[in-house]
Amino acid sequence: MVTGLGVVSGLGWGVAPFQAALRAGRTGLGAFTRFDHSGHRTHIAAQVPEPPPALAARYPRWRRLSLADRFALAAADEALAQAGLLPLAERADPARVGVFFGSSTGGMWEGEQFFADLLRGRARLALLESQPVSGPGDAVARHLGVTGPVETLSSACSSASLALGAALDALRAGEVDFAVAGGADSLCQLTYAGFNALRAVSEIPCRPFRAGREGMSIGEGAAVLLLEPLDRALARGAVPLAELAGAGASCDAHHMTAPDPSGRGAAAAVAAALADAGMEPEEIDFLNAHGTGTPLNDAAECRAFERIFGERLQDLPLAATKANVGHLLGSAGAIEAVATVLCLAAGEVHPTPGAGEVDPELPVQLVQGTPLALAGAGGMAAVSTNLAFGGSNAALVFSRAPVGQATTAGRDS
Repeated sequence: MVTGLGVVSGLGWGVAPFQAALRAGRTGLGAFTRFDHSGHRTHIAAQVPEPPPALAARYPRWRRLSLADRFALAAADEALAQAGLLPLAERADPARVGVFFGSSTGGMWEGEQFFADLLRGRARLALLESQPVSGPGDAVARHLGVTGPVETLSSACSSASLALGAALDALRAGEVDFAVAGGADSLCQLTYAGFNALRAVSEIPCRPFRAGREGMSIGEGAAVLLLEPLDRALARGAVPLAELAGAGASCDAHHMTAPDPSGRGAAAAVAAALADAGMEPEEIDFLNAHGTGTPLNDAAECRAFERIFGERLQDLPLAATKANVGHLLGSAGAIEAVATVLCLAAGEVHPTPGAGEVDPELPVQLVQGTPLALAGAGGMAAVSTNLAFGGSNAALVFSRAPVGQATTAGRDS
């Protein structure tokens, strides 16, 4: 079960500003100041604002941490606080807690700064302990005192969803009692320049699934979900928010950057997630799509959904959270998982910002303008997808499980 959520994004520090912006259909994409981007063709991103003044004081090593590490620590603490697990060492056996994180660049921004200073002859003692891609997950483990498994998955934009799948496997296998699962990435020149060179980014905030969409938008931040078995959560008085019912993954083996236009690989990941959850396509009530806003990705993802849901796709509400927070790269799957859980808990699907009509060639019911209430109050379920460079696909199934009764075997996290 999911019993805690934490978020840091271009919309602010915490779940509350994130959820409020989702419901209002507000985007955090706009002008940013992290580095000079005057030489690029685009000039927008979803940059995380300055943290609350008191936040840094809670972390003795704050100045030695990368931005991605800072985002990860804040999100992890928020998730554990909501779950009633802080301080962790007093409420759980640290050896029975695992950290499962996704990231694509880790402390790359700090590495870029050091290298730039070196080229300018301003060599200085550099603390690059957080530069590796494993930095955010390692920082969370150190901060919490976790001595169980600590795993970082780096498979581009599907990283955090794969990390959540790994956490689910560990819980089911009895390897851990609690899983701190999520992802973190920060804006850096490498990714911004790279996506500009590929001409994959839009000059205006991305407009997933819209006619005339021009590309993706980059963001930064972190998201963490605290996972634990339902019986443990109920025994200690925690409030279950949703169930991570299943996870699936696949690879297109098609192209280094372009998705398989047929959607076969992405469909295989969704099918695997549904099978893992023991659910049929007819049991899914809405979709949180990868929805980058690029012409090829949105079309391929739509083809994948058609393979699974058939004609029912046009009646399934769909949201694309990247229009709110940009593409968080290695942490995209985590923040979109949080958005999915929030939608299930509220019984509504958040609208997707952006102007223009839905592409008439894509038979999707994109929620726009205001939140869309979900019919019924029972076992709602949703699929969240992430499709990455190299054809790495991941899908997660979440459901609003009834509180107070145990779930079936293999679906208890």
